Amino acid sequence: MTEIRRAGADTAERSQELHDPADTNPTELLLESGAVLRLSEADAAALSQSTAGTEDETMIINMGPQHPSTHGVLRLMLELQGETVLRTKPIIGYLHTGMEKTGEQLTYMQGQTNTTRMDYASPFFNELVFCLAAEALLEVEIPARATWIRTLLCELNRMASHLLFMATNGMDLGAVGMMIYGWRERDDLLELFQKFTGLRMNHNFIRVGGVAADLPSDWRDDVLRILDTLPDRLVEYDTLMTGQPIWRDRLQGVGVITPDEAIALSATGPVLRSTGVAWDLRRSMPYLAYEDLDFDVIVGSYGDSFDRYAIRLNEIRESMKIVRQIVDQMPKGDYRVQDKKVTPPPRARIDESMEALIHHFKLFTEGMKVPEGEVYVAVESPRGELGCYLVSDGSAKPYRMRIRGPSFFNLQTLPHMMRGGLVADAVANISSVDPIMGEVDR
Repeated sequence: MTEIRRAGADTAERSQELHDPADTNPTELLLESGAVLRLSEADAAALSQSTAGTEDETMIINMGPQHPSTHGVLRLMLELQGETVLRTKPIIGYLHTGMEKTGEQLTYMQGQTNTTRMDYASPFFNELVFCLAAEALLEVEIPARATWIRTLLCELNRMASHLLFMATNGMDLGAVGMMIYGWRERDDLLELFQKFTGLRMNHNFIRVGGVAADLPSDWRDDVLRILDTLPDRLVEYDTLMTGQPIWRDRLQGVGVITPDEAIALSATGPVLRSTGVAWDLRRSMPYLAYEDLDFDVIVGSYGDSFDRYAIRLNEIRESMKIVRQIVDQMPKGDYRVQDKKVTPPPRARIDESMEALIHHFKLFTEGMKVPEGEVYVAVESPRGELGCYLVSDGSAKPYRMRIRGPSFFNLQTLPHMMRGGLVADAVANISSVDPIMGEVDR
């Protein structure tokens, strides 16, 4: 017998979805309003009532997951009273790829091919955090040149990611020209990545023990060419957007979040720094070569969408400052550790030596054995704290792998940014968080 199901029954997200206040139990309302912010039940109830409307005055609508301004398959359920947003509930899971469980089926030699695809706007950071975690378990110290090459790639990638934000943020708010300009500058960086790694995105270039290859001989000229071009372009961005009255009206005072809220909701990156909290892992918990580099941590004052925009624009300038220092200070030496348990033999040796061929074959088929233990390593990605938790059982594959994607936690701030605002500002708020859904659903 064929069972006839009611239309839409299989597509509903059930407990994830936002329901009318009359159909929502007090515990859920408390979670929506203030339990996360450590409010008492009385304070949370008062907060709920302050933006409550009667049922016949409100409506619940969907925004996404096919909306062009939700930056991927993000679905927001909004309770509206006219044009005012009373409640918001982000619903995720439409891009779930099981990357963490997949990572437990891949060897440490293969792991970065998986993690690089989680945040496709900043793949170098995903490769880096996985490799740093594996190297911590292996207790290997990579050469200085490899460390500085990794730092160079990450800061160039930070610039590319923020330029993508400039482009999409401009498009979201009607500055269509900004989409073209931001895309143009980012493309110059992607072409540079292609020359360095062979790919524009998802590079698999940062490897356990170092990097896959040394930089090309003319890398300095290529990098300096971009650094000499970008300053004038950023001045154009300021003219087009920063000082533009309409741009300021759309962003200033919109999506305000306080330092206490940002910390309680585990927000990191520009979302946290926009509230005035100067937390940047490159400074607070230095890694790679950041202790030897001079740069400023950019913070905001008001925690609004304009601060989040301005922070990313100025972080591009700080990354340029960092990259210039790296160009001047790049050390010579090996680009990967000379440890046969970790590093395959040079390609030329495989044609000359049977032992080298066997070594290469065993390393790529069986993988490297990693001592038992567990470790958590975090880096500062363009979106905030990107962490990797690895557990090793002594085999060539991680026993457990978990990724702390900053976009996953930053999305928690949306209901608090949007409460009491206009539905037209929802697009500005989503864009200011700069979520990448690949690292949210993983």
